[in-house]
Amino acid sequence: MLCPTGIEGLDEVLNGGLPRHRFYLLEGDPGVGKTTLALQFLLEGVQAGEKCLYITLSESKDEIEQVARSHGWSLESIHIVDLSALEKEMGAKKTNTLFHPSEVELHDTVEILKKYIDRIQPVRVVFDSLSELRLMAEMALRYRRQLLAFKQFFTGKRCTVLLLNDNSHADEGDAQVQSIAHGVIVLEKLESHYGVERRRLRIEKLRGREFRGGNHDYAIGHGGLRVFPRLVAANHGRAYLDKTLKSGVEELDRVLGGGLDVGTSNLFMGPAGTSKTTLALQYAFRVASNGGKVRFLTFDETPRVMCKRAKNIGMDLAPFLDSGTLMLKKINPSEMPPGEFAHQIKTAVESEKVELVVIDSLNGYLAAMGDEHSLTLHLHELLTYLGHQGVTSILTMTQAGLVGPMQSPADITYLADTVVLLRFFEAGGAVKKALSVMKKRTDSHETTIREFRVDSQGLRIGEPLHEFHGVLTGVPTFVGTVSQMMETRDERRAS
Repeated sequence: MLCPTGIEGLDEVLNGGLPRHRFYLLEGDPGVGKTTLALQFLLEGVQAGEKCLYITLSESKDEIEQVARSHGWSLESIHIVDLSALEKEMGAKKTNTLFHPSEVELHDTVEILKKYIDRIQPVRVVFDSLSELRLMAEMALRYRRQLLAFKQFFTGKRCTVLLLNDNSHADEGDAQVQSIAHGVIVLEKLESHYGVERRRLRIEKLRGREFRGGNHDYAIGHGGLRVFPRLVAANHGRAYLDKTLKSGVEELDRVLGGGLDVGTSNLFMGPAGTSKTTLALQYAFRVASNGGKVRFLTFDETPRVMCKRAKNIGMDLAPFLDSGTLMLKKINPSEMPPGEFAHQIKTAVESEKVELVVIDSLNGYLAAMGDEHSLTLHLHELLTYLGHQGVTSILTMTQAGLVGPMQSPADITYLADTVVLLRFFEAGGAVKKALSVMKKRTDSHETTIREFRVDSQGLRIGEPLHEFHGVLTGVPTFVGTVSQMMETRDERRAS
């Protein structure tokens, strides 16, 4: 029988909750949210009609209630016993000079706590914190024996117990506590060079139960902890129909062998200014126009700028934004951990039936990851998950440099099913843009290089240009005639 924690995401990590009538250790440095998690655990018990007890040896009752008020919680239904109440009862006793003072204090504290538990008969208990108990015990042997006695006592009372440990005296004794506990939950806070700190949770052990291992990002806000379970693509999948997403630009679809296949990942890469975002917007606009839901996540631009840009080339996004068909969201990589980012996409896919996800750009995503290795692992799971759900994904990546050899911040081309390369080139004294498809796993595609242009008429693709050298080196050189350029052909047609 399981005891749900009531914490969003944590019960998913625990595969339903904690086994009841057991002894659990909650570890973490000061400030990681142990008290908040413990209160949520007890409040979940109150909601289920269970008696709950919070024993605090390190903070006062007022401090605990202040934490609860900051989240909008009431602790009226939770019994709280703090150290001041225990000291009042112990102070009434006579001083015993036969035993060491710490031994007397530990014994008296334990006896008083047992009386509270016998009187209240709680189902859930939080003990905050083990640091005070360790100081009272002084000796490692006495400390371990007391914990074993606590474990037997609480098990006999059929209580589910959370022991909070702040790691202030991390030593061999902590390993002993972990060996005694039925399960161990670790919270940690990682400082970043810039932006908000990153918080992670992991389950060190949980006897007799399967759980989702690894590190899981979590956040603390008004309302408590929210855990974002590490995405495991193999746990998710559904049947979907094979079809092709059209861009609405006939020449572009032709270059791509008909369009983008549903459930595939597609990478648009090139230097800044080559219209990678505009190309992604073209697909988003087309899908939304056909009634499909699109989630467009941008690290680089604001929704206002993107809407203005789209309108200037004939794509009015306002009706789709108003109806909720298209959602444009600005992501701040310094404020959102990668686990929360993936969780938002997963929630949108499953609750809103999203058909297309655009991440613009991977440069911002990499800033949230912190290193290239993490980016690759996160993207692999995220793209595999989207593919299993039949969701098409478009990723943009800005390569370093405008002209000359290009460098990517991370090599993730092997993860993409389709890779579209955009480049600048010079012809007739003017800067032009070129588009070519370097890879498409699911179908054949054109191997040509075409001029790519964005103007008031929208996104346009020219005829194949054969007189090119050096495209793959990053320095495309057009050696044909200017008459082959789109602008010259437009002028001839106009005349």
